[in-house]
Amino acid sequence: MPVQTSIQLFTVRDALEADLDGTLAALAARGFTAAEPYDFVHRAEPLAEALRAHGIVAPTGHAFLASTSFVNPDGTTTTRPVPAPEAVFDAADTLGMTTVIEPYTDPALWQSREHIADIARQLNAAAEIGAARGIRVGYHNHAHELEATFDGKTGLEVLADLLDPRVVLEVDLYWVARAGVDSPTLLRTLGDRVIAVHVKDGTLDAEAVKAYPPADQVPAGQGVVPLEEALAAAGALEVAIVEFDHFDGDLFDAVEQSRVFLDEKVTA
Repeated sequence: MPVQTSIQLFTVRDALEADLDGTLAALAARGFTAAEPYDFVHRAEPLAEALRAHGIVAPTGHAFLASTSFVNPDGTTTTRPVPAPEAVFDAADTLGMTTVIEPYTDPALWQSREHIADIARQLNAAAEIGAARGIRVGYHNHAHELEATFDGKTGLEVLADLLDPRVVLEVDLYWVARAGVDSPTLLRTLGDRVIAVHVKDGTLDAEAVKAYPPADQVPAGQGVVPLEEALAAAGALEVAIVEFDHFDGDLFDAVEQSRVFLDEKVTA
């Protein structure tokens, strides 16, 4: 089965919040036929309607399943509660989603095996609920899961060892590089559990990466992240997802360049 090219809608979050229909129309015009929604529970029906109108499917999406409160993209925690797993899977079903992926956990939790085991427990419990609905559960990494090590293993590998076989992984290739980990080796180690990747490139410039969001990200294939080598090592890959945390230039042009890179160099 060919790998599907998608886009994480967080990339175009400002445009999406201002004009849902117009933004999805613009992504369709740039050649996208799949997208990965974020924060989708409260807007599942209008989002599903808009996606259908523009011929875009949503095989995967991001929603909290191993956190009891919202965690900001910069890693800061809040007291804002997140929807219950049942509500997440109801919304995922409305969107035709087959995999719901935990997007972010508190970086402080990755300093001990005990806290990692608790994250695994919550993901496994969610996977049990999701399985009854025909929906898989997954986990998406940032740098902190890889910067933490335990007896020579990264925190992400420790988590993988504790997960129910039904729980899958979505590996963010940019954050793997930011953590100084060799992504092809990591992907081979994680094996068939990796069904999705975030294809995100950057210069890894020492000054630019100090900012949040990072200021070094560039269209796929134009930076130093070893995207092609990593993707070649992902033997069970189903979806390759374009994402930018931030881009100073024409964002829609940049995502199209990344989509072309994937379609021509990887997913074909």
